[in-house]
Amino acid sequence: MTTSGPRAALANVRLQDDLIVTGEAVALESRPASVGVRALGSALDAAATLFVVVALAAAASSLIGRLNAALQGALTVLLIATVTLLVPVTVETLTRGRSLGKLATGVRVVRDDGGPVRLRHTLVRALVGLGELWLTAGGIAVIAAILTRRGKRLGDMLAGTYAVRIRGDERRQPPLVMPPDLAEWAASADIRALPDGLGLAARQFLGRTGTMDPAARADMGRALAARVEPLVSPPPPWGTNPERFLAAVLVARRDREYATGLRAQQRDDAETARLARLPHQVAER
Repeated sequence: MTTSGPRAALANVRLQDDLIVTGEAVALESRPASVGVRALGSALDAAATLFVVVALAAAASSLIGRLNAALQGALTVLLIATVTLLVPVTVETLTRGRSLGKLATGVRVVRDDGGPVRLRHTLVRALVGLGELWLTAGGIAVIAAILTRRGKRLGDMLAGTYAVRIRGDERRQPPLVMPPDLAEWAASADIRALPDGLGLAARQFLGRTGTMDPAARADMGRALAARVEPLVSPPPPWGTNPERFLAAVLVARRDREYATGLRAQQRDDAETARLARLPHQVAER
């Protein structure tokens, strides 16, 4: 066994809310962004948006003046939709939750599980933002952020996202190594694929144990080990330290996935080389 005490009790230990990672396994030592920081970032984004609208309108004024009223209205709607919807969705999708205002205030939008946002998340946030940000001058968004635990606005609630404040630079975690005493067990153990959220949480926990309170570190280690243990057969030797167990599982999964990918690449290379040869292996002159 890996942990002490009933597994159910350990599984109920609550994981810390500030354990957040991106899909590229980048550690974000972060907590939910405050309402003030988010408001400042939104104000910067709004100012930039209005500047672009005015600049485009001024540049196209001569063209708009030669159009009839119907075309002028359609062009105006297209311009507003592009600047307030298409551009923010594209920017946040490509930058994984950043914008000009968020970059200036050190904020990133992430999924509820800490992963990077995708197109559907940014689209929902932008569509709802037309009402709660632009039509109400951010009033609804501020009220919602004040009343929710993670400072979510309505768009975040519907998209399953929230904003985090990034402290310092983003740093990649050093690679894990296999605990020598568990190498033989891990080599023969059947380890199922870990859910993305659980695997990322375990990886980031191991990367920040040195900065955690000892009691919180022990509780979180036991909780994570209790969630991983049902996915492993046979269980590790009795009395195995939870952190060493987690490290062994993650390293074994990583090495097996790398070996599988390497074999697939070798097969692809061999197939490509076979197809590139001339018929009947006639040497090229």
